Amino acid sequence: MASESECVAVAEPPHVHVHLHPDGTEPLAHIAVDYCPEACHHASEDGEIHVTYDDRGGARWRSRCRFLPGGAVAATIRAPAGDTAGLNYNLYLSSLEGSRDMDEIDFEFLGHDKCAVQTNFHVAGGGGREQIHVLPFDSSDGFHHYAIAWGADAIEWRIDGELIRREERVAGEPWPEKPMFLYASVWDASHINDGKWTGTYHGRDAPYVCSYRDIRVPLALSLEDEEDPYKCACVGDASAAIAAADAAEQVDAGDAPAAAAAADAAEEVDAGDAPAATAATDVAEQVDAGDVPASAAAADAVKEVDAGAGKD
Repeated sequence: MASESECVAVAEPPHVHVHLHPDGTEPLAHIAVDYCPEACHHASEDGEIHVTYDDRGGARWRSRCRFLPGGAVAATIRAPAGDTAGLNYNLYLSSLEGSRDMDEIDFEFLGHDKCAVQTNFHVAGGGGREQIHVLPFDSSDGFHHYAIAWGADAIEWRIDGELIRREERVAGEPWPEKPMFLYASVWDASHINDGKWTGTYHGRDAPYVCSYRDIRVPLALSLEDEEDPYKCACVGDASAAIAAADAAEQVDAGDAPAAAAAADAAEEVDAGDAPAATAATDVAEQVDAGDVPASAAAADAVKEVDAGAGKD
């Protein structure tokens, strides 16, 4: 693995990598944030997402639908600057983050070496297929293009248009086939393997910002009508968990009418996230005339709509 002193400086690629857009893709227009929406800024008009890691922790964003095999995803990414030891920042496909039987295909940057990237894929929760690739640049010096093409018979990983890894399906061997979301996150992985994987987090250069732009997803191979398993709010909107938690604080000891507080939570949640709004509205129905403590009812809403319980 290369040290940062061995990195070779290269010119920054153009803002929009039109020539690198995989066939059959379109810009990612809408995202959801599984936790810490205040640490994730989505500039949808510019097609950019910026995730900040500081004393609040990081954040994880994802597409709002899953994609089927036979397409590709891509983004240009600029890694955080400074001493990022301990951090993991990434771009990956997963059938459901945190699920024990998830399928997953990764690009993962290991904070102690910004001149390398790890690729891997998991099937039914099993990984162990890691490969480390030395980069001819420092990933924090500028934007570079990363793409994953995933089909029924092969997976390809490309950086700035160059093929760095190809895995072909072997008869009888497990293969990732579940529909997958596109994810990205920044998190502290210091605890993994006693810091040998990403290094140990010091935070001396915080805040750290990982930037994504020109994000592409499959045009047709998606499950757009599938229910959102996280029931979380969109970036830029109040998160459902925060809105419901606010209701719990407002309606304690009869200080404010429970129904009004819960209704406010429903209004704060993105109107497009029907499960989240419904969960907050349910509080109003549950807390009539003191039959159910308002704080307990609102806490139930938190459990129903909080997508950040299992952070990556």
